[in-house]
Amino acid sequence: MNEKVKKALDNHHNGYNCAQSVACVFAEDLGVEERELFRVMEGFGFGMGCMGTCGAVSAMTAIAGIKESDGNTDAPASKKASYKASKKMIKAFEEKNGSVICKEIKGVETGKVLRSCDGCVEDAAEIADKYLKGELE
Repeated sequence: MNEKVKKALDNHHNGYNCAQSVACVFAEDLGVEERELFRVMEGFGFGMGCMGTCGAVSAMTAIAGIKESDGNTDAPASKKASYKASKKMIKAFEEKNGSVICKEIKGVETGKVLRSCDGCVEDAAEIADKYLKGELE
């Protein structure tokens, strides 16, 4: 287990939600203050508060946007790159876990848990780390 994954799990065990746990680990790599990422990601935990898209998955998408966005509010031209990166990470997560939807991962309707919250945090942190290193297939 690499250091980013360990730190994400530590964050989760220390009260960060799943989205915060993953995103905050990459604050320095992305040139963003950790406290700002923590605040922005708060509403994405617990599947956006309603067991929708997994918060750890939302964190990967935020990471893609921060990394790929040109920040040009007058003539944005980076959306395609952000979407491509998000799609790649989401696909990797879904292939590993069978879903990106919190209630499906938790087995709310089926009784079959696909992955623990810690496992989702671990997988998303690992996938995001590979993406940022240019190692994600």
